[in-house]
Amino acid sequence: MVGGLGPRPTRPRARPARPPPAATMSTGLRYKSKLATPEDKQDIDKQYVGFATLPNQVHRKSVKKGFDFTLMVAGESGLGKSTLVHSLFLTDLYKDRKLLSAEERISQTVEILKHTVDIEEKGVKLKLTIVDTPGFGDAVNNTECWKPITDYVDQQFEQYFRDESGLNRKNIQDNRVHCCLYFISPFGHGLRPVDVGFMKALHEKVNIVPLIAKADCLVPSEIRKLKERIREEIDKFGIHVYQFPECDSDEDEDFKQQDRELKESAPFAVIGSNTVVEAKGQRVRGRLYPWGIVEVENQAHCDFVKLRNMLIRTHMHDLKDVTCDVHYENYRAHCIQQMTSKLTQDSRMESPIPILPLPTPDAETEKLIRMKDEEVCGAVGVAEAGGRDALQRCCSPARLSPPPRPQLRRMQEMLQRMKQQMQDQ
Repeated sequence: MVGGLGPRPTRPRARPARPPPAATMSTGLRYKSKLATPEDKQDIDKQYVGFATLPNQVHRKSVKKGFDFTLMVAGESGLGKSTLVHSLFLTDLYKDRKLLSAEERISQTVEILKHTVDIEEKGVKLKLTIVDTPGFGDAVNNTECWKPITDYVDQQFEQYFRDESGLNRKNIQDNRVHCCLYFISPFGHGLRPVDVGFMKALHEKVNIVPLIAKADCLVPSEIRKLKERIREEIDKFGIHVYQFPECDSDEDEDFKQQDRELKESAPFAVIGSNTVVEAKGQRVRGRLYPWGIVEVENQAHCDFVKLRNMLIRTHMHDLKDVTCDVHYENYRAHCIQQMTSKLTQDSRMESPIPILPLPTPDAETEKLIRMKDEEVCGAVGVAEAGGRDALQRCCSPARLSPPPRPQLRRMQEMLQRMKQQMQDQ
């Protein structure tokens, strides 16, 4: 107590703050101060290995090499296949096309026409190959009209298999069909028999993407009913069309929403146009009708934008992966199995039954002598029970002597004839 004053009030002593736990080496860079000293930067450089630049290296190599993609379009004439391809890639591949008359279509057969064009966008080169199938579905009798198309797909698989098995594997050209856009007529009530036959013949060889052609012929309610009917018939007939891959959990919500819209929109109802019209003061690609304008790139009018995004911007690489890892591997495994079975069959024809070495006459004679010895031993037991006469009969020289020479010679000749017959077969 000082100067008569009361005791000095005491404040609670503040506890010293605990130091934060030391960060581990793997997460130490995360807690570095933004104002790092040159020494800290040197430490960071020492901990940096550099394999994080591998994606950049792959990107540069891929851009330098370029990409290739083969697209097949199939469907009856007049459904807008050429127009849709022109709208997708903004490239006219059918400048010299000649339209056939009705009489010429009667005798026309299914043909396979290839159109290849090199497209470049922002420094990225794409070798696009369009495989057209004029004449498909135009005949009166369309029985197995898809046979030339399946043969073409198998020929591309066979050519790739030969190139892959050859010596020069560095510059292999990939002409395999990566995707097939199949056009379904909007004027029916679902799939026709030729549609079912085509897709069932190719669904194990190609990624099939069904499309409802000329969707501007239907109102939105009719399009929804037709889509539901086509989906039901695809499931009913066991047709395997291209399935969109599932999104990863770390994808953003916009990509997941876009993937859900793509899955709900299949089969896509599309419209194509090569002309540019003016709508609401803007020039757009579409079709002009007396009742209004149908815009190709308006998602309220058709699914063209969704098809383009799926085919080019989001799923082109997945289409190529499925072609290589699923369809081509199935063809390759089938070819290897056929080759193996053929080799096995040829070896069996050369030697259908394994031929064992024939025993020599001496070995055969020794075997017979052993059998006679066993009979002698048995006869001894009988003699003890029945008398000397049985023993004398069993031990007579005629019983113990080996078979005569002529009998052995006939057996050897018979075995030689059997061996010769098996070799002739």
